[in-house]
Amino acid sequence: MRHRITVLGAGYAGASAAGYLARHLQPDDFEITVVNAEPDFVERMRLHQLAAGRPLRRHGLAEMFAGTGIRLRVASVTAVDPQQRTVTVADGEGTERIEYDSLLYTLGSTIDGQGVAGVAEHAFHVAGQPAALRLCRRLDELGEGGTVLVVGGNLTAIETATEIAESRPGLRVAVATSGELGGWLAPKGRRHLLRAFDRLGIAVHEHATVERVERAGAVAADGTVFAATATVWAAGFAVHPIAAASGLAVEADGRITVDRMMRSVSHPGVYAAGDSAYVIGANGRPLPMSCASAGFTRMQATAAIIGDLTGHRISKTPLEYLGNCISLGGKDAIFQAVDGDARSKPWSLRGRTAARFKAFVLSGAAWNMSHPTYGLPARRRRLTAVRHRAPAEVAG
Repeated sequence: MRHRITVLGAGYAGASAAGYLARHLQPDDFEITVVNAEPDFVERMRLHQLAAGRPLRRHGLAEMFAGTGIRLRVASVTAVDPQQRTVTVADGEGTERIEYDSLLYTLGSTIDGQGVAGVAEHAFHVAGQPAALRLCRRLDELGEGGTVLVVGGNLTAIETATEIAESRPGLRVAVATSGELGGWLAPKGRRHLLRAFDRLGIAVHEHATVERVERAGAVAADGTVFAATATVWAAGFAVHPIAAASGLAVEADGRITVDRMMRSVSHPGVYAAGDSAYVIGANGRPLPMSCASAGFTRMQATAAIIGDLTGHRISKTPLEYLGNCISLGGKDAIFQAVDGDARSKPWSLRGRTAARFKAFVLSGAAWNMSHPTYGLPARRRRLTAVRHRAPAEVAG
């Protein structure tokens, strides 16, 4: 039998990982299956644009994986059993158990609204394509004169607020954040951010911790009421509870605890990448949930899988976080560089130049996903006797 590699999730980490593995592993020895809840690769970094009404190009996974030998299973993952090495999936026809020999867990993240009353019932979000489309329909219903409240002060909140304000000038847009808006930016970057909010007419409510979302808006901890005809929750991300329920070793936030090679510290044969993985970066801090982290952790995970299964030396991918690239509508942006301690450097790229850079990043990521094997010659490495290495074993 061929060695069965199952990849859970086909986002920025999972889709590219599957393509990389397909290009480097001998298909006579390996069977690669990708499980994803949707039939398309979703450009998550563009979902705020989709919510604001800008249609996105479709990237069908079946078309992306055509000719690669990758098997696609469109279904939702409902459970993982690392002891029995099975994954339970569900679709419109029922449930199925998929057996694996090696597992790459890249199910990503969703909104973090736990513990805040009313988020599930009344708030919108942009952490998934169906959710972004739902918000878009709501904004269409509002027409002119509605009020949109974006809760949060992170990158997603900033990009969502500015995109909606620019694309739908008839709406009033406000942001409520528990801290300072863009408080982590260097002075020049933050001044540029605040000028963009002023230009777009976005009201900013700082040091306003929202503790309840209602049908007609949100209520802060100090009793302040923010009236809104649509409330968008963008106050952080959380991982799906599947990993914790499976018995895999996880951190307090549910992310899978991995070693430097992206191997689960508790279960041999399980690897994690992207938002699902809790890994310490080069600066000694956990890598944040981001597309940039997904790229580095994907590269390390695939290198480890190939090395563990074929006996080749495993190279170390630098696990770094270089900066924040923030869209401020279609023609404005900020790229804020950070140092080794994840603190903002004085230098930043701003305005149209930063917007062009962000557009280049987005289009490059989409191209990479649409060409999972990069059209390059294959290096077909053969399966050797599998010895799942202990977490402490890393390449020097």
